[in-house]
Amino acid sequence: MSTPHVLVLTGDEDPHAARVAGLLTGRGARVTVFDHRLYPAEAHVELAYTGRGLTRRLLRTGTGTVDLDELTALWWRRPTPPEAHPGLTDPAIAAYAAGESASLISDLWEHLPCRKVPAAESVLQRARRKSSQLIIAAELGFTVPDTLITTQARELWDFHDRHDGQIVTKPFGRPWAENLRSGDTVSRFCEPVSPRDLAYADALRFCPVIVQRYVPKRLELRVTVVGGRIFAAEIHSQASNRSRLDWRRYNTDVTPHRVHRLPDEVGRRCLAMVDRLGLLYGAFDLILTPEDEYVFMEINPNGQWLWIEELTGLPISQAVCDLLLEGPHA
Repeated sequence: MSTPHVLVLTGDEDPHAARVAGLLTGRGARVTVFDHRLYPAEAHVELAYTGRGLTRRLLRTGTGTVDLDELTALWWRRPTPPEAHPGLTDPAIAAYAAGESASLISDLWEHLPCRKVPAAESVLQRARRKSSQLIIAAELGFTVPDTLITTQARELWDFHDRHDGQIVTKPFGRPWAENLRSGDTVSRFCEPVSPRDLAYADALRFCPVIVQRYVPKRLELRVTVVGGRIFAAEIHSQASNRSRLDWRRYNTDVTPHRVHRLPDEVGRRCLAMVDRLGLLYGAFDLILTPEDEYVFMEINPNGQWLWIEELTGLPISQAVCDLLLEGPHA
């Protein structure tokens, strides 16, 4: 039997990738880590075709050559976009070249005959769409909060009144903005809507926002699905004022994390949603209300798990390793 070869696509300083890569090599697999940022200045792609089709598909990096048709698994972890060659000094030309590089490198992984975790990039892009997630979750029987996605101030005001002011907003896509005039990066998570926000609601015309009824919390849950395995952790976010509204503000010193016994029906819905989205991995954010109702918030098709593993002992990294070694047809 040939040695498994896993290509990990990620950027620098990714402890999740490092943890799993160590497990893979410990089990005899060959691991190649590659970041799109290196292409085309420090890495090269070679594709060759004849009248009968593809004949050669190679990735050449500073550490060697990878025959991409011999890969047994591709793990789309967190690569950064390709960067233009430093020899291109004109910003417009550099941007064009970077875009062309990104188009090629993205298409390259799409058709590899190996297992793709969590999925091919095109599937990942669809799975991240939060409006579609809410539709699918409801169809599968999840409870979802009343939600409004809008660019209209009047709709926000009406939603606010219908829910007695108990509403929150969160970003539709990325929770941060980079390279501001100040040079800073601003992060934005779940935020309550204040009277001041209502006064400036006309600014919604510039960008859509998700508005939801605030869901009271007894616990927040991070449910990580790896293949057919479920790892549920409860986050006692209400123990800290800092994490009360959104656990991603992280206050782990005073916020207990424990293994959670997820009801079978909720677990089946999680598995069904991952399957419906075409994924092999998904990290769910759920809320358990004081009335013991499980409420779907979102699924991240490439979400983090390492802090959950370290605080609860759930063997998620080992499960990811197993998934990458199962082969393309498992």
